[in-house]
Amino acid sequence: MIKNNFLHNTNYALILLILSMGINLNAYGHGNEDHSGSTAVVPGLPDCQILTAARLFDGINFPQDDKAVLIEGNKIKQVGILADLSSQCANQLNLGDSTILPGFIERHGHITFQNVNKSVVLKNGITTVQDVGGPLKAMEGGQGTLRLLSAGPIIQAVNGYPLNIFGGGGGFDKIGITVSSVTEAETVVQELVNGGASAIVISLEPGGEQGRHWQTHGNPIPATPWPMLSAEVTQAIVTKAHALGKRVMAFVGEETGLIRALDANIDELVHMPCDEISDDLLQRITDDGVTVVTTLDTHSTCEHMFDNAAGLGMKDAKVIYGSEIAHDNVPWGINGQELSYMLHALGGKAIDFTDVVNVIKAATSKAAEDLGIPGLGTLTPDAPADIIAVRGNPFEKFKILEYPDLVLSGGRAVVNNYINQSSEAKIDCFFNWAEVKYSGVLAPAGMTTQTLGIYSFRYYPGTKAYLGVSSSDHHLYYVNEDEGYLHDQGLLVNWLPVSECNI
Repeated sequence: MIKNNFLHNTNYALILLILSMGINLNAYGHGNEDHSGSTAVVPGLPDCQILTAARLFDGINFPQDDKAVLIEGNKIKQVGILADLSSQCANQLNLGDSTILPGFIERHGHITFQNVNKSVVLKNGITTVQDVGGPLKAMEGGQGTLRLLSAGPIIQAVNGYPLNIFGGGGGFDKIGITVSSVTEAETVVQELVNGGASAIVISLEPGGEQGRHWQTHGNPIPATPWPMLSAEVTQAIVTKAHALGKRVMAFVGEETGLIRALDANIDELVHMPCDEISDDLLQRITDDGVTVVTTLDTHSTCEHMFDNAAGLGMKDAKVIYGSEIAHDNVPWGINGQELSYMLHALGGKAIDFTDVVNVIKAATSKAAEDLGIPGLGTLTPDAPADIIAVRGNPFEKFKILEYPDLVLSGGRAVVNNYINQSSEAKIDCFFNWAEVKYSGVLAPAGMTTQTLGIYSFRYYPGTKAYLGVSSSDHHLYYVNEDEGYLHDQGLLVNWLPVSECNI
């Protein structure tokens, strides 16, 4: 614990900044004397922001040159020419030879079940994930954190997939939950919906498909065929879910399970089937309007998966992006290889620019269509301000999407490599603004900025307070010596537009 009788010098300032923990500067800006704070604080959003770049893709139309996007609060206000938008907002950032896009959407994740670091996923360009197998959670995120839509555990037959592979008992906090009757199935669906499930997911996997990922888990594979939900129970699940306004997604790998799923009127296949699927059934998937999530990279060892994808592409089926984040050997973020596989499998022999655009649509606007959040996956008026930007042109090279230089979630910067956050001028500008905004805790104003180690900071003897910026993580830190707690105020880049110090 930091002692009150420490001398006020730069050595102790560094010790304070490093060793102390927890005070909320934001509380002082609103007359709130509760100093407890949280450990992940972000400032209020600026009234407006404008981003402009050499290219902009709104998730719907072909990419456009020299466009800008106007953000108000946590929503998209307008896309247009900078000259037309400029008068509406002075807080502008030119990204140069870059491309602005909507944040990408992962439609097949197991984030919660595999304890994937959500911050890593978000920083790597995925702003929304649908979890399709894992502990049930209410929807979370979207305002500076990963938006997570949980479908909860997979409804499965007793002794069936996935618990027969992953082990353990079933339940609402597991990857699977078993049912054995219509009544039991209807009860589970109701409880999933009551718990905030974004959709209902079921397993119709009898096993036996060569190349599926379960063959790499190291456990003995149970003899096939595995038990599956009966046709009666499957139909009951779908009927109940639809009555409650929820879509039903199915794990299906071959024709037996696929027929049962289609007969019950399911809405989505959570991955491309692994075994060979007849042309008639591929046509039926298309005609029934069933959405298919790709996961081509994860299941690239399946002999027939790419043929199935090509067949669906030729039939103009609705195929959307999903990389199965949390699975072995796929990135925790945008997967350039998945996009490349999609292009070559779905585009046919004569790939053109429209095919390239359609692939990125499948990871943005098309991936968002069934999630029930207006405007998600687009840069259109009133859409969530979930935005990424990459240097260069991702329509020429998908790989660069894996390394975004800008990520906004609900208008809040998670990554921003376009601003020199260690600029002395910007830090001094911010400190000057903070002294006025938080004069009650940062006094007297006009103290000298000092540098020690990784920190640029000011010490305010009147209030025994330190305000510092770390060049290591670009976070803002505040500490009051009497309290003895350091509080992480989040990325400085989120404070710069509020303070008008990034202009």
